[in-house]
Amino acid sequence: MKIAHIVCRYKPYKGGISNIAYEYAKKLSSQGHDITVFTPLYEEKDNEFKTEKYKIERLKPLVKFGNAAFLPQLLFKLKNFNIIHLHYPFFGAACLVWLLKLLKGENFKLVISYHMDVVGGGVLKIFFRLHSKLIMPLIIRSADKVIISSTDYAENGDLKNVLDKYPAKFTIIPPSVDLQRFFPKEKDSDLLNKYNLQDNKVMLFVGGLDQAHYFKGIEFLIKSFAKFENNVKLIIVGDGDLKNNYQNQVDSLGLNDKIFFAGKVSDDGLPQYYNLADLVVLPSIDKSESFGIVLIEAMACAKPVITSNLAGVRNVYDNQVSGLVFETSNSADLADKVNEILSDNELQQKMGQAALTKVKQEYSLDILVSKLIKLYSKLNG
Repeated sequence: MKIAHIVCRYKPYKGGISNIAYEYAKKLSSQGHDITVFTPLYEEKDNEFKTEKYKIERLKPLVKFGNAAFLPQLLFKLKNFNIIHLHYPFFGAACLVWLLKLLKGENFKLVISYHMDVVGGGVLKIFFRLHSKLIMPLIIRSADKVIISSTDYAENGDLKNVLDKYPAKFTIIPPSVDLQRFFPKEKDSDLLNKYNLQDNKVMLFVGGLDQAHYFKGIEFLIKSFAKFENNVKLIIVGDGDLKNNYQNQVDSLGLNDKIFFAGKVSDDGLPQYYNLADLVVLPSIDKSESFGIVLIEAMACAKPVITSNLAGVRNVYDNQVSGLVFETSNSADLADKVNEILSDNELQQKMGQAALTKVKQEYSLDILVSKLIKLYSKLNG
């Protein structure tokens, strides 16, 4: 099949939606499908990521803001594809795809992956709210099929009304993890020495440190750190325009010997950091977090996880079995859950193994891409 994926950011940018689109494109092309990824060209360094396995068309935006861009070229680019797969949210492209669907009808097979509600702040919060109320439902209803990561997230967010009216339009295909890349191994001695972790419990955060990922809760995590046991150290993996703010916060709290910023870590190096950890935390603060790919990457490395009690996120793993859920933005509850796991080696190991078992059963890349191909094939007739 000839398939177009349309996504607001793509490799080398690191982010959940980018990673999902990348894994899809890589796996689908390896199975003989003709894949083209359409994505904005925000800056020339975007062109650093290249591949001969499938096509990447980086389109120059007419207008761009943050991770959104207006790409009128799409009106002429999306021809002769069996399937158009839009990764939503993508302001500046979603309305154009919607227009093409209205014009071409059954000749335009549209799949939408609904990744997340968008909250934002200030004036943007008003814009996102209006879009979610007035425009998003029209776009979603136009799709032949809508992929969601979980019913929990859809039922507790902006999709609820559309889901209630058109339940047959929706299907669950959660994000996946490549078990050939992420698997348990011994802690890397070089990293242990680099951060002087030999006598410490290690907590890990992985995520974007840019404004687009404000909702990851890093500021809250740093504020909460004083409540953790003394032998706990935190490594923050990621980069972005808010990194200096977080580093200044750590400085002001006198936590430079406890919290370390690893910066941008390569795809090959990331499994080493997961395996360095005793616990992985995702302390997100609002519903912009819908799943958390970092959770299944950590679980694939047999690590217990702790997350905020957010719809979608709380269902990625089994609470009390492969990790713990804490009340969103509650420092005391977060500290209690962190200390409970890290003070009990047996519990830590038990939860890690349960996490690994769940990933193999529910989040394998091979299994979920096969499900995606079946969806495409059914629409393509």
